[in-house]
Amino acid sequence: MPQVLNIFPDSAAGERILAETQRWLERAVIGLNLCPFAKSVFVKKQIRYALTAATTADELLAELENELKLLAETDPAELDTTLLIHPQAMTDFLDFHFFLGEVDALIRNLGYEGVFQIASLHPQYEFAGSEAEDIANFTNRSPYPTLHLLRESSIDRAVAAFPDAADIFERNIETMERLGHEGWKKLWLS
Repeated sequence: MPQVLNIFPDSAAGERILAETQRWLERAVIGLNLCPFAKSVFVKKQIRYALTAATTADELLAELENELKLLAETDPAELDTTLLIHPQAMTDFLDFHFFLGEVDALIRNLGYEGVFQIASLHPQYEFAGSEAEDIANFTNRSPYPTLHLLRESSIDRAVAAFPDAADIFERNIETMERLGHEGWKKLWLS
């Protein structure tokens, strides 16, 4: 059983959001091998899915602080990474993008620089200089706005075990281009 925190006010909606996020992780991130490091922590049940009811930047920062502290206090063998899912806050991608500066400041202020980093995932994710529907953007598109809390030590170990880690980004774009929009849509049909 994965580690789950669901503080969403509508529990049925919360369960649906969590299920859709887990399905995306299994089919896209792991299934397409967009992150070769994800399968191991998934299989070992070391991922925490934290669904928040935050609606403002300040509420989300408070939730992020709580999740970072929990991660810092927990043995990585028990909990290695957290997906902080926030469907009611930072729903506009530009707001989310600029909010990441506040996220970085929080990490520095808490003394976690070099300890944790955040990967940004969003349903409207758009790389700088790309068109909105460029298939490459889908490598970072999640069903809901999500902050992925990562331990730097885990990243270092994963990169050491994966000799071509620098090529992941390019390989992911190639995977998405082969898949195309139709292939992406087919991932979600069953």
